Amino acid sequence: MTPSLWVVQFLLLSLLIGECIGRPFYPLPSKIDNKNKQPLQTFRPYNIAHRGSNGEIPEETAAAYMRAIEEGTDFIETDILSSKDGHLICFHDVTLDATTDIADRKEFADRKRTYEVEYANMTGFFTVDFTLKELKSLRVKQRYEFRDQQYNGKFSIITFEEFISIALDAPRVVGIYPEIKDPVFINKHVKWSDGKKFEDKFVNTLKKYGYSGSYLSKDWMKQPAFIQSFAPTSLTYIANMTDLPKIFLIDDVNIRTQDTNQSYEEITSDSYLDFIKKYVVGIGPWKDTIVPVDHNYLLTPTDLVAKAHSHDLQVHPYTYRNENQFLHFDFHQDPYAEYDYWINKIKVDGLFTDFTGSLHNYQELSSQHKTPADDSSASSLLHKIALMISSRKL
Repeated sequence: MTPSLWVVQFLLLSLLIGECIGRPFYPLPSKIDNKNKQPLQTFRPYNIAHRGSNGEIPEETAAAYMRAIEEGTDFIETDILSSKDGHLICFHDVTLDATTDIADRKEFADRKRTYEVEYANMTGFFTVDFTLKELKSLRVKQRYEFRDQQYNGKFSIITFEEFISIALDAPRVVGIYPEIKDPVFINKHVKWSDGKKFEDKFVNTLKKYGYSGSYLSKDWMKQPAFIQSFAPTSLTYIANMTDLPKIFLIDDVNIRTQDTNQSYEEITSDSYLDFIKKYVVGIGPWKDTIVPVDHNYLLTPTDLVAKAHSHDLQVHPYTYRNENQFLHFDFHQDPYAEYDYWINKIKVDGLFTDFTGSLHNYQELSSQHKTPADDSSASSLLHKIALMISSRKL
């Protein structure tokens, strides 16, 4: 079975269970046994599927993550937030407005609120005002109008545990890259009965499914994971809770850290990098802070990558997108040219991309090392999905 056919059949199966919103999409914990999986590659920069293959399928959905795995990603990336009743979910925005059908759900019309988020007031329908059951009843849609709209309304929000199971059930070793998203906001609005914080729940979920080990250790290679956050206090808080490698995310030059109110200049200084490297293995900057842009043309690169590398920190920039709306003029509407520039000239260690298939294809074409194709594993995974569905009462 060809990979593309596998994905089409997966999507058809997803549509068949589209109305079954009250139950998990995946069995929890994972029951599928895959021995002798193809290991994670470590010889080239990591292909990080930003919110799944969301250039093709609505972000943070099971289908987007399955598509990214089929296309060859090394890590599937997600943003972790919380529901009103304390369930951890995969969703990027603290509000539901941009990527769900919440505006069409009249029964929730009175849930619109205004809260302070990262030093500014924001109005919308917030995840923290909905139970998991209510969130599961919503349908996800594509964020950008210029992307494929055919899957709008077909998929629901998934939980952190469902996301983990998708990675564990993949036909090869696929890493996860979850973000502790807006922890200041979540800890303010969601209270757990056991007195734990958002960060505690996050780490305990990873432990529940066996994620442990320092970077490149034997345990880590079995179930690879990076923990990411824009909030440095969250990363330092969990340092004694897990030895999993952590990535400090860095926003644009005019945006201060959400928890410590530090400037870009402060957190990219040598002294700060020397401090934070005790807790993290790398940084994840917005790519335009590494190579500034003027009128959509690249300027002279900064020394941020060299500076990070001098502190033994990896650099995983975000976000790479195929569309002309996002490609700088220097790349002449060619995403491969952009990947070549960042990998071979800027020397980054990983790339967050909305189009994981494009990055994988570029790396396969340009690398002396080829990752083996495994159509039989894809076919086997489809068969297991079918068995899972047939064994459950719809």
